[in-house]
Amino acid sequence: MSFTSEKKPTMIDDSPLYGSLIRWEEWSFTLLTSDLGARLIDLHEASLAELGRRFGGGIIPSEAKTALVRKEVEEYLAGRRKYFSCPLDLRGTTFQTSVWRELLSIPYGETRSYSEIAVAVDRPSAARAVGAAIGENPLPLVVPCHRVIGKDGALVGFGGGLRMKERLLSLEKRVLRGKRC
Repeated sequence: MSFTSEKKPTMIDDSPLYGSLIRWEEWSFTLLTSDLGARLIDLHEASLAELGRRFGGGIIPSEAKTALVRKEVEEYLAGRRKYFSCPLDLRGTTFQTSVWRELLSIPYGETRSYSEIAVAVDRPSAARAVGAAIGENPLPLVVPCHRVIGKDGALVGFGGGLRMKERLLSLEKRVLRGKRC
């Protein structure tokens, strides 16, 4: 797993990015990988051209270069995978990457509150900043930001929408109960 930590996040560099689509139920996700690993899962069906503008260059369509990550995400969405082993190419600030690392430690089928994440990253009064870092998570599903809920247990904030968040948490609970998806 590769984390690049800097004072300011960077999304523009010279490494080639490869893209493909993942479809699940009524949703479509755009997946980007670099030669280092998974870089982005866009939950809003952004086109490769649009993402290329955002990343400062063209995205190379490639089923082969995205195959491992796509396979693991598809297995997760089918209820056949609880843990990801694909390499990650996460880029963000030191604080963001500390929050994302903490998200990776949330066990499958469990949730944590923003406040609990803030305490875990040694910033107990920074629940809002944690929320902002989670909002910038470039790899939802793989870095499980859907497992973060409000202090009162309410489903709040998820880039794919609360309906998708609820569906992902429900999928995990069903798998843990041994029910097929």
